[in-house]
Amino acid sequence: MSGDGSRARGTAGAAVDRPSASTVRMLLRLSIPAAVIGVVSALVLWAVEEFAELIEHGLWSGLPAALGIDPASGWWIFGILSVTGLVIGLVLWLVPGHGGHDSATVELIAPPLPLRTLPSLLIVTVLALAGGVSLGPEGPIIAINTALLVALVRRFLPKIPVDLVVMITAAGTIGALFGTPVAAALVFTGVVGAFKAGGALWDKLFLPLVAAGAGSITMTLLAAPHFAVPMPAYDTVAPIDLLSATVIAVVAAALGLTAASVFPRLHAGFRVLRNPVFYVTLGGILLGLLGVIGGPITLFKGLTQTGELVSDRADYTVGALVLIVLVKIVALTVSAAAGFRGGRIFPAVFIGAAVGVLANAVIPSIPPAVAIAAGVLGMVLAISRDGWIALFVGAAVTGSVTILPVLCIAILPTWLLVSRGPEMIVHPAGADDRPSGGAGTGTDADPATPPDERSPRAE
Repeated sequence: MSGDGSRARGTAGAAVDRPSASTVRMLLRLSIPAAVIGVVSALVLWAVEEFAELIEHGLWSGLPAALGIDPASGWWIFGILSVTGLVIGLVLWLVPGHGGHDSATVELIAPPLPLRTLPSLLIVTVLALAGGVSLGPEGPIIAINTALLVALVRRFLPKIPVDLVVMITAAGTIGALFGTPVAAALVFTGVVGAFKAGGALWDKLFLPLVAAGAGSITMTLLAAPHFAVPMPAYDTVAPIDLLSATVIAVVAAALGLTAASVFPRLHAGFRVLRNPVFYVTLGGILLGLLGVIGGPITLFKGLTQTGELVSDRADYTVGALVLIVLVKIVALTVSAAAGFRGGRIFPAVFIGAAVGVLANAVIPSIPPAVAIAAGVLGMVLAISRDGWIALFVGAAVTGSVTILPVLCIAILPTWLLVSRGPEMIVHPAGADDRPSGGAGTGTDADPATPPDERSPRAE
């Protein structure tokens, strides 16, 4: 043991870090603020999703029922999405804040926005979720929570660095989004492991996990979120399943990389129209046309639709499934490129599940759990560039622990393909090339370093 008592011998004889007394005191002192941040993050997520569902019900159930209209009719789908694009474009043009960051140009976790941007960001996020746009809530919700909580912490606990608040808030929001702190733990394992400062990994994960645990418990009590989709149980790994999962994951990832390769050009093409009223409305019109072609199953963020598709998979022909996959991946690309605010992970889950259902329809001997988990793994990996979150979501969709060894094998060649492929993000002109960083944090704070040893970074 070293003189300061901060290192000990591991079971294999190697030196391992032991937290210093100051680190332990700091973690204990910040545990309550971290838990509060997690609870607030979940409450904001729940409120936004509840409000969006209320508007969604009015647009897609209440209003059509009052007018005697079938909400699944092509012209209603086209009309709602076109109007959604127009209204969001007007908000981005006229409302102060202009919707914050363009979701196409930032990582999942970005530097905090000014508070003045939040009203417009909140409006366009709710409208996109309710109007059927093929994006999820993850990016905007993290941005909203980060801006709110950074402002609050600066006001009441100014010694806590901004970067640390951003990380804790993101962890709390991710825990709430997925209903478990495991997702946040996996995302931040890669993030905090990149810090050069010493210290045990679990010291660095401690505060994000406190927030993620508080956020997930709060969201579970409010809404009981779950990712598992009913499907035949998968209890035994067969050798052929390793090959099947690998092929399906690679195919799904290749589709995702194809979308990523055209994404920057499509983004630039929309911006030729200059005014968001024009290019976001055009995006809504294109989404309306895609919705007419693909039907209601291809609308919205895709979580509910994933359950419907998997449960009713026997009702779809191979041709119909091919159409669903193609329509949804184009809808995701258009939604993200046209200026709508939203995340890409949730629709990627639907696309990956659809690829798996298609594989099972073509070769029925492939277990549905293997096909669907592998499809989700490949698509989420290509879209998010985060292997941990891809593994987590692939297993969570099936609700099977047995599938994990299969996915751990399938991800290896899939990552080799994805790691050299294009990212689904638009970097500003002249920006330095950056290595792929998965979810990204936009921060550089080590969460295990006592706050008194760091200074807050200005916005």
